[in-house]
Amino acid sequence: MIELIFLILAAYVVGSTPTSIIVSKVKYKTDIREHGSGNAGATNIFRTFGWKPALVVTLVDIFKGWMPAYIAGNIHSETILFGSNPDALMILAGFAAVLGHTYTVFAGFKGGKGVGTAAGMLIALFPIALPICLLVFALTLMITGMVSLGSMLAATALPITLFIMEGFNPASQISLTLRIFSLLIPVFIIFTHRSNIKRMMDGTENRFENARIFKKRFKGKQE
Repeated sequence: MIELIFLILAAYVVGSTPTSIIVSKVKYKTDIREHGSGNAGATNIFRTFGWKPALVVTLVDIFKGWMPAYIAGNIHSETILFGSNPDALMILAGFAAVLGHTYTVFAGFKGGKGVGTAAGMLIALFPIALPICLLVFALTLMITGMVSLGSMLAATALPITLFIMEGFNPASQISLTLRIFSLLIPVFIIFTHRSNIKRMMDGTENRFENARIFKKRFKGKQE
């Protein structure tokens, strides 16, 4: 039990690393939470500072989710709880990292939406299905300009993709643990985007075509 608690806490701390806040403070001498949507995530970094720092934040956030899940899946210990179910260990470690990102202990338990970190965990859990989910995200973003909508639809596409894959290829069946978890992911992502859903209904949700305008306004205020 102690080993499992240590694993979860370590994954939470890794996920809690406030990448966007660190980048904004070190590179731009400001706090990203004071600009744009106020969210400490890669999307707000993009809208405020551009694609280069956003790419750095995104890659680090993905790594924060992938690493704990990957390590947990390769632990060979007969004493750790759930040791006989590596899928369960990967989910616990990955989800702890996502919670760390969303409720970071280093920033008053207010972090990002958890999409990038969740994507990293999903790369470790569903390496074959994830590219299809990313395609759904990319198409949604191109059509609507909404990262939030793309994230929710991509998460929803995961269990559907797994179901279709198993239908075409029975050999690709996944464990019951992963199947149940794939159904919970859209619920969590939609929950963390509830404020975005409200803005969508109000017609005020941020779109990527406004990024350049916002960036110019920010620079104007700095000058």
